[in-house]
Amino acid sequence: MADVAHPAEETTGEARVTPLELFFDLVFVFALTQVTGLLAADTTWSGLVRGLLVLAALWWAWVGYAWLTNSVNPDEGGARIVVFGAMGAMLVASIAVPGAFGDEALVFALAYLAVRVLHIALYAWASRRDPEVLGAVRRLAPGLMIAPVLILLAVPLDGWARGLVWGLALVVDFASPLVAGAGGWRVSAGHFAERHGLIIIIALGESIVAVGAGSAGLDIDLGLLAAAVLGLVVAAGLWWAYFDVVALVAERRLREAQGPDRTRMARDSYSYLHLPMVAGIVLFALGVKKTLGHVGDPLDAVPAIALCGGVALYLAGHVAFRLRNVRTLNRPRVVALACCLALIPVALTAPALVALAGLAVVVAGLIAFEVVRYGEARKRVRLAHA
Repeated sequence: MADVAHPAEETTGEARVTPLELFFDLVFVFALTQVTGLLAADTTWSGLVRGLLVLAALWWAWVGYAWLTNSVNPDEGGARIVVFGAMGAMLVASIAVPGAFGDEALVFALAYLAVRVLHIALYAWASRRDPEVLGAVRRLAPGLMIAPVLILLAVPLDGWARGLVWGLALVVDFASPLVAGAGGWRVSAGHFAERHGLIIIIALGESIVAVGAGSAGLDIDLGLLAAAVLGLVVAAGLWWAYFDVVALVAERRLREAQGPDRTRMARDSYSYLHLPMVAGIVLFALGVKKTLGHVGDPLDAVPAIALCGGVALYLAGHVAFRLRNVRTLNRPRVVALACCLALIPVALTAPALVALAGLAVVVAGLIAFEVVRYGEARKRVRLAHA
């Protein structure tokens, strides 16, 4: 195989997201769709927990490949074949998502294990000539392999016992980078920020798909059309909240950081804090899907919390993102977050369309306030990035 490593230091010709990476992410699109379907099929509290556990596992697998392709050119030599193999394993795991806690638990666990083995193997091979990176991979590998093994060991278990083992697996998984430390890694800031921005778009695309899927087979009337448009308004507001300024400032901060500080910022801001954003979007998609089928009726507890709490969780990720990168609190988004949570009782007692309209007002109001209140700062940020 040809040498697939490429410099992670910033240069004029810094690597950008490749078509192969986008192709890989299409499997993750399917995985998100499957998670939304899993949640929609069981709108109980235990179903919600299982869906979020599966989402967290799939997210961490995707994160591993985001780090991998940040320092390895996936289009060169045998690396492309390995990435295709990982796509196949991720596809099988995604197909098995609806039964990940049931009849397809073994299929999911084996496919997930294969995704991890290919990730570690390619990372170790690609960094064989770089002792620092290879050392970092070796420190991280044991923790990353424990989690899929625990998920495999959980297959014979039932109920809460299986859920507890899954929870332990994810705790080990998410704690591994903190234990391994930031030394030895190199991060190409532009590529890393772009890759995570694209995954936010993919997640938002799932909310749009939920509108289409939720309306399939239903009679088209004014209520259904209003719900679809309001769902799009909220999704557009979530897009604006991330890409108008936040993504630009975060990328600049990541570029300015150096060495282990950049690694820690990439780990905390992107690998960890983008999960609540993606989870929030998936939950919102679930809420919209259920709203379309019950426009004139109140929602049940889990769909109501998913609809309003999903947007609140997304905004909470933004608040934490800014605290980590800029060390300041975004008060308007905290207020908007609180307003979203306050709409949960509305969703439980009033027609679902009313709650969705309330969310649209909150999100659109937040965007309008920020554009007016921070107009000059916003203009400076966008001009500097142009």
